[in-house]
Amino acid sequence: MQFEDGIFIKDYIRMMAYMIVLCFTLAISLSFWVLSITASTYYGTLQPVSPWRWLFSVLVPLFITFRAFKRKSLDHGGAIGALLVGFVLTMANMSFFASLFTFFVTSTKLTKWKGDIKKQIDPDYKEGGQRNWLQVFCNGGVPTELALLYMIEAGPGEIPVDFGKQYSASWMCLSLLGALACSTGDTWASEVGPVLSKSTPRLITTWRDVPAELIGDILLSACGANIDTRHLPGTNGGVTPVGLVASVLGGGTVGVAYFIMQLLLVKDLHLAVPQWPVILYAVIAGLFGSLLDSFLGATMQYSGYDESIGKVVSYESPSVKRICGKPILDNNGVNLFSSVLIALFLPGFAWIFWPRL
Repeated sequence: MQFEDGIFIKDYIRMMAYMIVLCFTLAISLSFWVLSITASTYYGTLQPVSPWRWLFSVLVPLFITFRAFKRKSLDHGGAIGALLVGFVLTMANMSFFASLFTFFVTSTKLTKWKGDIKKQIDPDYKEGGQRNWLQVFCNGGVPTELALLYMIEAGPGEIPVDFGKQYSASWMCLSLLGALACSTGDTWASEVGPVLSKSTPRLITTWRDVPAELIGDILLSACGANIDTRHLPGTNGGVTPVGLVASVLGGGTVGVAYFIMQLLLVKDLHLAVPQWPVILYAVIAGLFGSLLDSFLGATMQYSGYDESIGKVVSYESPSVKRICGKPILDNNGVNLFSSVLIALFLPGFAWIFWPRL
């Protein structure tokens, strides 16, 4: 009876926690709605958020987050963070929502894909690829801030990317798309490359094979002369042709999602410049984001071979032999810096070549 009572209490506490999170989310979303109506009334320039848009921005992210939590794709903190990120991006622009949804769903599927193999090569692998609030922040924090700035600049709604008519808002759209494409490209490369690649990864800073040529006889003495180093992925900064192709496809998938939503929802799209370059832009952001992430990982993230477990790890200990990098950033920090740099600089290059009427 005591055991059953304990289970009942835990279920009750969990249910109450869900109710609190739901009420908290509704309060925040309602405040956004009130602020939007107030600003549109005061300035006379912003279009207020419709009740249907507000309802969609609350219910859809809530449904997606709840399913992800039930499937162990997110923990409690990650679910709350994802709920807030999803609400802000959906409220701001449906194209932002489409890109975020594509990133989240594809990355979650790929993280779980071949989980039995990844569990053998990654000491930090979690069942179901469960993400916490810090991982959600490092991947979604930059897009969330950009979405808020976008709403301040242009108000909630969909606009074409047109530097001639909407310079600041177009810049923010491409910055946000670039950040999501960067995260998607890096995630696809990290999840697909180690599993499908038939070649040994090469360190991006020296183009030497890793880990074999970097730690030489250490692997041979620890694991025997017949070791196949292709089964020892995980070195930060290592790249493979398969991984690079995956990063291109990941960024392109996000760009296609953004472009399709533009076609469906943007009014008077025929009067704007062509929007297809957003796909090419996302492809470039995915590839360059993955390369930048690899460079930062090779130089500012520690990689070593742990003889006690026979795996490549990111921590220092007496049993770990250094491969490359310095213990300055962890994987979350590398992801955050990569998305920030892509969001800051890539739209500037896009502005030079973007079509103009």
